[in-house]
Amino acid sequence: MRWPHFPRPRPAAIVDTHARDRARMVAEQLEARGIRDPELLRAFGAVERHRFVEGDEPYGDHALPVGSGQTISQPYVVAIMTTAARPPEGWNGANVLEVGTGSGYQAALLGELGARLTTIERHEALATTARQRLEDAGYADDRIEVVVGDGTQGWSAHAPYRSILVTAGAPSVPGPLLEQLDRSGGRLVMPVGDRERQILTVVVREGDGLTTTELEPVVFVPLIGEHGHRAE
Repeated sequence: MRWPHFPRPRPAAIVDTHARDRARMVAEQLEARGIRDPELLRAFGAVERHRFVEGDEPYGDHALPVGSGQTISQPYVVAIMTTAARPPEGWNGANVLEVGTGSGYQAALLGELGARLTTIERHEALATTARQRLEDAGYADDRIEVVVGDGTQGWSAHAPYRSILVTAGAPSVPGPLLEQLDRSGGRLVMPVGDRERQILTVVVREGDGLTTTELEPVVFVPLIGEHGHRAE
């Protein structure tokens, strides 16, 4: 069953002082670098990034710390990952897994796009904060569930997934995540490499076959868990 998707209502009484910042972010950081998907650009323009990060430059062209030693990627990297993970039929109603909730910003974007999302975070404090931020931003509904656990194990209760986005790097793609991919074109996007540097990698599953494509060098925090890096 596909979920109907409508743009999220914004309270008319609240003055959005960051609308210009978002418009500039979309134009200068996304469109100017080749991001063309109109729905994705609309979502970036709608989700209030400043609700999900701290500091003086929430819309800056750089990564930002979010607590517990984790970071949120710059908007362009978030857009590249979201573009690469997009199911052929689109996001609306797609069953999606995010590994590494962090601040909740990526989850909000996927919610804005109409996905049904399970997002898993190993740090309970981050998960609690992300739930509250999602609620405050208007994304607290039955399409987004924040859970705590080992992201390298995935979340089998809601599998299979049309798309899996992993926001931390590991030496290889965890086997449980590949197992939980939809067998008819499920897409996984994650950074693969060592702790210092990775390659953003896309895996597409067709039956028992996997097709892997490398996109570009990136630097993400390590993916900690049974099928990833060990905690230092």
